[in-house]
Amino acid sequence: MPIPDDVTGEEIDGGVRQELQSLPKGLAEDVSRNLVMVARLIDEDPEGAYAYSRIALRLASRVAAVREAAGFAAYANQKYSEALAEFRAARRMTGNVDLWPVMADCERGLGRPEKALDMAGAAEVHKLDKAGQVEMRLVAAGARRDMGQLDAAIVTLQSPELASNSVQPWTARLRYAYADALLAAGREDEAREWFAKAVESDKDGSTDASDRLAELDGVEFVDALVEDEDEVEVEVETEAEADDEAEDEIETATDAEADTEDDGEDDGEDDDEFDVVEADDDDEAPRG
Repeated sequence: MPIPDDVTGEEIDGGVRQELQSLPKGLAEDVSRNLVMVARLIDEDPEGAYAYSRIALRLASRVAAVREAAGFAAYANQKYSEALAEFRAARRMTGNVDLWPVMADCERGLGRPEKALDMAGAAEVHKLDKAGQVEMRLVAAGARRDMGQLDAAIVTLQSPELASNSVQPWTARLRYAYADALLAAGREDEAREWFAKAVESDKDGSTDASDRLAELDGVEFVDALVEDEDEVEVEVETEAEADDEAEDEIETATDAEADTEDDGEDDGEDDDEFDVVEADDDDEAPRG
């Protein structure tokens, strides 16, 4: 697949670049450029990211960073079985537990929420940093909801991190998940409160908390662009109708003129016949 000229491969993380040093220089450059494309496209064009990840995987399947990137690209495309296999391979290579929460979420994606809950209670969770532990809590709550255990999901999300006024990168998502669980349980007033808190902490718009809050408040947003397009369509239709009317008027006028000409021709023919009759009368007069 083509890669833009401005992608050099130097854009990747230093740790990943270090892993690629085990490869020949030219190969390392090709792999790094494909990994950059994966990172660029994974949010807006997951299918494109997946395609680049497969190329990188074909070139350097023994590099943990490549297996991890391939896992995330597959995960973004809901290829959970494939993603789980790649994450497991990366973990075997590094011994790192950072991928534990996303591996558990793959189990959810495969319809195995019980397995995700087992992983949430495993010893590996204690080795995660704070962000990883919050992520694991989100996955566990999702698994509870998959099993229809709404109250248990709400309790799972109740934590010091949720109650804290400190805003962290994961705060908005945690508050959003809690609000969504409350709403699913029919606790609308509490849900509204937590959606509002999610909005306060969601500085980069990582959730649609503001839309959910507006929906609860009965606020309906109208797309101005759509309105403009509708107005343009109405104007175009009006102009078209006007053109049709003008054409009809022209046709009517033309038909009227044609009828007038036909009447004129008919009158002329009648005059000729009248003249002939007069001539005949004149011829016959002397005979009397």
